[in-house]
Amino acid sequence: MIEATGLRKSFRVGRGRGATTVDAVRGVDFAVRRGEIVGFLGPNGAGKSTTLRMLATLIRPSGGAATIAGVDLLRAPAQVRRRIGFVAQASGTYDDSTARRDLVLQARMHGLSKSVAQELAAGAIRAFQLDDFADRKIKTYSGGQRRRLDVALGVIHSPQVMFLDEPTAGLDPPSRVRMWQEVRRLREAGMTIFLTTHYLDEADSLCDRVSIIDAGRIVAEGTPSALKREISGDVVAVDFAAEVAGETGGDLPAATKLLAEAPYVHAAEPVDGTLRLYVDSAATAIPQIMRALYDRGIEPGAIEARRPSLDDVFLAKTGRSLAE
Repeated sequence: MIEATGLRKSFRVGRGRGATTVDAVRGVDFAVRRGEIVGFLGPNGAGKSTTLRMLATLIRPSGGAATIAGVDLLRAPAQVRRRIGFVAQASGTYDDSTARRDLVLQARMHGLSKSVAQELAAGAIRAFQLDDFADRKIKTYSGGQRRRLDVALGVIHSPQVMFLDEPTAGLDPPSRVRMWQEVRRLREAGMTIFLTTHYLDEADSLCDRVSIIDAGRIVAEGTPSALKREISGDVVAVDFAAEVAGETGGDLPAATKLLAEAPYVHAAEPVDGTLRLYVDSAATAIPQIMRALYDRGIEPGAIEARRPSLDDVFLAKTGRSLAE
């Protein structure tokens, strides 16, 4: 449903002799199969939204090629637009309008008759459970209610492919879970969904496959479980952020140097006052880690073991945590 080859985008920043070129997307290659939920995971400024805007025909690529639902992105952008839905980070609704009015208007803009538009709007209100407030002014909606309306507007014309740019940004946890349910429902109805996110739990829970993007390049791609399996063994997190003996995090550099050289540690990464250690078995490694630290007079605030996460994958691929 989506195939991109060498897709890139550069922007000219500034004027005259002081102008510079910024490479926002640096030649990405990926494919999305019919009926998949595929996510671009990365920090702000990584190139996620720029890639999405190119695929949605909102900005023209500087190079490369792509097809959407079998249509060439550069040669037939109008045909691409008929096959896609797009929900931007910023809401496209009007404060003094209502959900029902905006849904009817959106359907009419896709060339549908008034009666069909009204029927589709009523169906979208039921499907997205907007009934209780569909005829109230949008300025009275909560963030979650407005976001559900945004998605309803994006799918009113039954697109083959849906693009969602940070669909849950700024929502509270219950609203985020509700939005995940809506996205899964659209996939079950046969829609192909491509989304961007910087939330690790969202990519892990929602996406069939994930592309991790950083500085305009895809650095890893696969199912969330397969990506996490690339980080073999367990992760032991040793916390130095908590105040210990009147000192906050002062032992972190010494502990990093000490444990990075230990034979039972594959890699050691300090992140925000915590030392992440990648080991074969946490049960075996933790006693040795504690012994080594106490022998040097280093007392951590806490220590815990867990399985690798997508943040560990991001750290392994880029050298820094996504949280940073």
